[in-house]
Amino acid sequence: MNIAVYCGAAKGNDPAYEKAAVAIGKWIAKNGHHLIYGGGNVGLMGVVANTVLELGGKVTGVIPDILFIREQRHDGLTEIIDTHSMSERRNKMIELSDAFIALPGGLGTLDEISEILMFIRIHELDHPCVVYNVKNFYEPLKKMIEVMEQEGFSEKKDMDKVLFTDDIKEMGEYMNNYQTGF
Repeated sequence: MNIAVYCGAAKGNDPAYEKAAVAIGKWIAKNGHHLIYGGGNVGLMGVVANTVLELGGKVTGVIPDILFIREQRHDGLTEIIDTHSMSERRNKMIELSDAFIALPGGLGTLDEISEILMFIRIHELDHPCVVYNVKNFYEPLKKMIEVMEQEGFSEKKDMDKVLFTDDIKEMGEYMNNYQTGF
């Protein structure tokens, strides 16, 4: 399975975030999956990629032609795909992926996982999506989705295909048992 992982170009302030990135990388590699990610060698992105590579897994980085991001390019990947823009990068990652995981991150991570959630809601994507809720990092997002439901802007069923969890075993079971169809 090709799994897109969205996460920070920083490690955050708590070692729990890096520990979670290592756990995701180990899970991907040990289960024979292929990591698709933003192509950086820094932050949680670098941790996930390096963990998968160290365990002999395959890693594809998709990196836009933006100087700030290019300076963080990981040169030891299985494959690197260059894109012209962030939009092209997001589209390419979606095209290549069979599943999606969001670890903690900044605005880029929020942008990317929000797009996946929207595509799931409008039935453009029918792939497993996990919001890896380390230290309840994504509780505000989960709450915002609940408010959208309460206020009539979304329906509960819209997010039935999305798992918020901080448990790697639960994540694996969800991915392995995912049922397509809306």
